[in-house]
Amino acid sequence: ARSFADIGDIVRGRDLYFGNSKEKNRRENLENNLKEIFKNIYDDLTKDNDNAALKARYQHDAPDYYQLREDWWEENRQQVWKALTCDAGGGTYFRFTCSNDTTLAHKNCTCISGDPPTYFDYVPQFLRWFDEWA
Repeated sequence: ARSFADIGDIVRGRDLYFGNSKEKNRRENLENNLKEIFKNIYDDLTKDNDNAALKARYQHDAPDYYQLREDWWEENRQQVWKALTCDAGGGTYFRFTCSNDTTLAHKNCTCISGDPPTYFDYVPQFLRWFDEWA
């Protein structure tokens, strides 16, 4: 769940960990690649004239595309979870989640709705660190 949340932070441009000097260059390269990917998504979304609502929503988003990245994460977090867990069935998630201790999350690493059984990706990173290291 923590790796899932960290990936969410990276995708959304919220990662607070900058690493050491060696990692700094990799981190900057990753961020530049993400900006380019989301620029391409933006260009594709707004290329037609009938996408005025999207153009208005993201008109001040460049060059970082934070709102688009947030929207993309919200729309795709379920698929990222499946990719991380290989859509694992029969695995046991470490906490009871979704609503109570009888849900599918405990045995199938997913909620009945298909959502990831965690909301760590919406907890600010410094609070996750505090919880992890306290």
